[in-house]
Amino acid sequence: MPNQPYLSVLMPALNEGTTIDRVLDAVLAVDVSLEVILVDDGSTDDTWHRMQARADGDRVRAFRHAANQGKGAAIRTALREARGELVIIQDADLEYDPADYHRLIDPIINGRATVVFGTRAFAAHTAYSYWYVMGNRLVTLATNLLYNVYLSDMETGYKVMPRDVALALDLEARGFELEPEITAKLLRSGHRIYEVPVEYAARSRAEGKKLTAMDGARALVALARYRAWRPAHVAAGRPVPWHPRVNHVAVDHEADGGPTSEQSRAQGRA
Repeated sequence: MPNQPYLSVLMPALNEGTTIDRVLDAVLAVDVSLEVILVDDGSTDDTWHRMQARADGDRVRAFRHAANQGKGAAIRTALREARGELVIIQDADLEYDPADYHRLIDPIINGRATVVFGTRAFAAHTAYSYWYVMGNRLVTLATNLLYNVYLSDMETGYKVMPRDVALALDLEARGFELEPEITAKLLRSGHRIYEVPVEYAARSRAEGKKLTAMDGARALVALARYRAWRPAHVAAGRPVPWHPRVNHVAVDHEADGGPTSEQSRAQGRA
């Protein structure tokens, strides 16, 4: 594919008009050949208008759900449009720093891993809630017990993997249970998860944090349910080998094409 990006950044957003421009600026500043796929999941603020203003052709594309469908649905929309060799989920707030992209993709480039998770330290200056941290530790512990692994942060938003691997997971979650679904299906497919530390600055509820205790309960249910999941393309629980099509990250400083009109999902426009 001509001008194929190495990394597809999947960016779902719900009412993130105050932060999306800054996050997008930070993503585009990373020296990696990448594309950004924006998905507005039924925002009621100016998120969609800001996305439309930033759509500049192949490098930044914007899609919209006419009604809110959930983070999982937004990620599936973005994943269907992805063209990069690798994919990463980037929330449209300011909690995760795109400057960590190189740290996240280096193990894959160097052949040490196929899947990489960015783990958060939850230091005193980043965690907005004791119970949020304890909830994260609980679902991570449940993951380790159910799947016989040792992860330190299952719920991290930074998960990097080949696009082909992500598509093979056949994701179905609509909401925040997407994180345990991705993790469970990766492990059931036989993939070993490589962890690297990343920067994290948690938001408070007043600042827009959307996770609730109910989301934690749903995560536990999802982890138990996907324990019985078996991928259709895997024989005897072993993953289909993934072979990179390139062995380096090309820096793309040139525009990918002239400005184009924004793109919209079939669900409708504003």
